[in-house]
Amino acid sequence: MPPVSQVSRTEHFSAAHRLHSPHLSDDENRQVFGKCNHPNGHGHNYVLETIVRGPIDAHTGMVVNISDLKRWIKAAVLDVLDHRNLDADVAYFRSNPSTTENLAVFIWVRLAQAMPPGLLHQVIVSETPKNKVVFNGEGLTDSDFEACIV
Repeated sequence: MPPVSQVSRTEHFSAAHRLHSPHLSDDENRQVFGKCNHPNGHGHNYVLETIVRGPIDAHTGMVVNISDLKRWIKAAVLDVLDHRNLDADVAYFRSNPSTTENLAVFIWVRLAQAMPPGLLHQVIVSETPKNKVVFNGEGLTDSDFEACIV
């Protein structure tokens, strides 16, 4: 059995959003989300860390070709989210609040669909230097994959 390793790639993207749930009243949204529920929204410079895991190939010495990893992240995430209003421009967030937790789910699904099966290990989405969400695909259903098609 070959050694198994993890490879991480970090990317940055900027996006605007408003924390607002269609499942709550306007008053409940203001109570739950506070200033982040402002009608005009706000923006973040997000940091995405994508971690893949797999055996080190005996011939290439790699778990994944970094060029492939960069291409998958660009097509599945950056081209869809960078310089966008999440709530207005990404259909998934019209029915799911654009929290960092839901953003991590969306990114995971998009990357899992772009990569060879079983390669994606974890995504870490940082909204600010103090707030980050770690997601490893746990609890996803087929409907989650259908909802994230762009």
